[in-house]
Amino acid sequence: MSLNEIWDLLIGTLKTTGFPMLFAAGGWKYVIMWAFGCFFLYLAIVKDFEPLLLLPIGFGIFVVNFPNTPLFGFAENGQPELLMFFYKYGILWEVIPCLIFLGLGAMTDFEPLISNPKMLLIGAGAQLGVFVTFTGTILAGFTIKEAASVGIIGGADGPTTIYITAKLAPHLLSANTLAAYSYMSLVPVIQAPIMRMMTSDKERLIKMKIGRRCSHTELVLFPLICGGIIALMVPAVMPLMGMLMFGNLMRVSGVVKRLTETASNQLMDIVTIFLGLSVGASMQAHVFLTYKPMLVFGLGLVDFIVCTMGGILTVKIINIFATNKINPLIGNSGVSAIPMAPRLSQLIGQQYDKKNFLLMHAMAACLAGSIGSPAAAGMLISMFE
Repeated sequence: MSLNEIWDLLIGTLKTTGFPMLFAAGGWKYVIMWAFGCFFLYLAIVKDFEPLLLLPIGFGIFVVNFPNTPLFGFAENGQPELLMFFYKYGILWEVIPCLIFLGLGAMTDFEPLISNPKMLLIGAGAQLGVFVTFTGTILAGFTIKEAASVGIIGGADGPTTIYITAKLAPHLLSANTLAAYSYMSLVPVIQAPIMRMMTSDKERLIKMKIGRRCSHTELVLFPLICGGIIALMVPAVMPLMGMLMFGNLMRVSGVVKRLTETASNQLMDIVTIFLGLSVGASMQAHVFLTYKPMLVFGLGLVDFIVCTMGGILTVKIINIFATNKINPLIGNSGVSAIPMAPRLSQLIGQQYDKKNFLLMHAMAACLAGSIGSPAAAGMLISMFE
């Protein structure tokens, strides 16, 4: 082999590495995305913020933003590369969000909501930010479909955010999903000041009656009746809500314990890994570091704040007419950030009265939000898809 051939071989090998692109114009974008990935890994590992999702998302962001890595593209024969495979067939085909709702249904006890159905009003009121942000996002220069996908972030429901964004604005999927899960993990930081600001000392001391026990018949009928009503009113969201109610029916029926265990544990863990990695991998530098994805984080924060305020305000309105008053500290749980929001309601309530137990009431409001958020998403999909 001649010297020139050796030199050409070395140059050809160098071109297959990531160094030429890293040091070319725009290579700084990769470094910024490495920092983004490491930041979310820091939140997961050091701060323990939503580690089950932020760790795979952070690693996905980090690893996909190395030049020439065959992870999130298509091979010469048209076959999707590893993380693109998860993204295309899991996210864009809407399989993973529905499987997550199946697992959530198998894990969820709706008894606090069934025993106190007026909590549904709190879940509905907490969707205020969805429609406020939808309007503001249009004014910020987004299209109607983009605005609808951004607006749902405030519901703090990651799978629903993924579902509607994949349908209406898939190019915003990574930004919307990351914003939704980021604000879910920052519930204590964002919601606590709002809760204190919007409630008086007297309101924080309100004690609520313990809900009644529900019969087995009620628990079995709930997923059937609730699923049927949603199917009639908001059919566009039934892939999500149908799986949620089916998972819950498996749980409350008591006759398929093996399936319930699998759906709520092993299956949930598997799809969470695929979800995190594929969403993180979609945050490639040339896609994410643009005007609209960066603005999503600011709009999503406003959305989450307004949704929190909407839940608390709804409780205050209910209390004007109700005989048995509701502690407005549970209004923050109208967003579907389970279990962070209910825990915060309980924590702040006990700071003012150690004998005041709000957790189960807050869980009821949060479960209402887990129904209200997909319902709002279904309305937006039916209008704009």
